[in-house]
Amino acid sequence: MISDYRCFYCFVRAFEKLLVKENISNEAKASFTLEMIRLYQNNLNDFSAPLFSRELHKILRSYTHNPDPYKEEKKKYNDQAISMLPELEYIMRQSEDPFSTALRLAIAGNIIDFAASDNFDLQATFDRALFTEFAIDHSERLKDKIEKAETVLYLGDNAGEIVFDKLFIQTINHSDLTYVVRGAPVINDATMEDAEYIGMKEIANVISNGYDAPSTVPDKSNKQFQQYFRKADLIISKGQGNLEGLISLNDGRIFFLLMVKCDVIAEFLKIKKESFVIFNSSHLKN
Repeated sequence: MISDYRCFYCFVRAFEKLLVKENISNEAKASFTLEMIRLYQNNLNDFSAPLFSRELHKILRSYTHNPDPYKEEKKKYNDQAISMLPELEYIMRQSEDPFSTALRLAIAGNIIDFAASDNFDLQATFDRALFTEFAIDHSERLKDKIEKAETVLYLGDNAGEIVFDKLFIQTINHSDLTYVVRGAPVINDATMEDAEYIGMKEIANVISNGYDAPSTVPDKSNKQFQQYFRKADLIISKGQGNLEGLISLNDGRIFFLLMVKCDVIAEFLKIKKESFVIFNSSHLKN
């Protein structure tokens, strides 16, 4: 499990912005802050960032009564991503290696993460992802596994980003691929509503994991997801949140695709912050 005291301060910064965003009293904001501190103290010896985040959002909803505080932002970035598709499809047509190009674009889309920041340059990130050397690059291994796998499970992460996942999924054109979204709104993570909005169901089977943590936690997910997870030959996991929920499994079927957005994850993977990563977790067994 990835656990570090700095995670708490990251949550403080993120929820300070949410408290400003939400229309609640100063007394409610102070009360929420005390509950946040108590929750951290109570979970200090068994800290899990995804589960801590889930509980914090649950507590916040008890004050705001808003089930989806990033609803407008999610639509904004879904729309922005869709508007970029003609340019990206042109890049794909010009590419000598469509697999690598689509994979790089999908990973670049991981920058759309309101848990880490609400200030990012999507176009600049794409430009960098297309031409930079990845800090960890197991893409050839991933390509080989996709070709050999009978069933692929693709774990989605954020709204907006899901559009670039769709482009990659169209490129690999696997006959039995299932895309997974969150069970309910949390931060700006993709839900079934986002999958339907961007047309993911047109190219893949789409299921919900039935859980509202900003991660994939198999033992907390619904039975349908658990069945798909057990049977998958290959699991493609997008984003930091999914990495935090799954890395301790040391499951060689899992390939983690992400942009590293914090020092804690960077240090865990022994790379620099803001690096792009295609990481096969079988490496941990060596």
